Amino acid sequence: MLEMNILNIDQEIDVFFAKVVQTLEKIDRTSLQQFVGLLIEAYRRDNTIFIFGNGGSANTASHFCGDFLKGVSANMEKKFKIICLNDNISALMAIANDISYEDIFSEQLKNFLRKDDLVIGISCSGNSGNVVKALEYANTLGAVTVALCGFNGGKIKQIANFVVHAEIDDMEVSEDIHLIIAHFAKQTIIKMLQSPAP
Repeated sequence: MLEMNILNIDQEIDVFFAKVVQTLEKIDRTSLQQFVGLLIEAYRRDNTIFIFGNGGSANTASHFCGDFLKGVSANMEKKFKIICLNDNISALMAIANDISYEDIFSEQLKNFLRKDDLVIGISCSGNSGNVVKALEYANTLGAVTVALCGFNGGKIKQIANFVVHAEIDDMEVSEDIHLIIAHFAKQTIIKMLQSPAP
């Protein structure tokens, strides 16, 4: 049987949880308010929301999309229009194979994106080439761009119109924070849309 040092594991729990809490406390609350506002505005204007990322950020993007397609939109006559660009494996592989991996998101946006749509790129490093390229393309069309980033924010922090920054040099904590933000947005928007008009 594998022997484990229980005391060290207990210490690791404290360290990891503390990093998550400290990172959450550093997030600019105005950026969270803006993020929720942008999602609501896209919904009310009937714009499409596009979201995407790589690796763990791809999972976050897919989860976010599912939450808004079903969780937020459930029992509502008017639904959120949201597409996760990393969920179509055939399209991703074809674009990566025939053009380049850096084009897997921007090429899809060329099929769908319209002015004033909302484009959300997730990259913990902030430097994922395909996320950078997609946000740059979206800016040229007059879309509203949002960066969800970690570490020092990277390139997407400079490119996007709006930024939600999980400022910590830790990939896993950054990914955790981005999912927490997604769930915060989901719960907040459900409450906003279900509240009776004043």
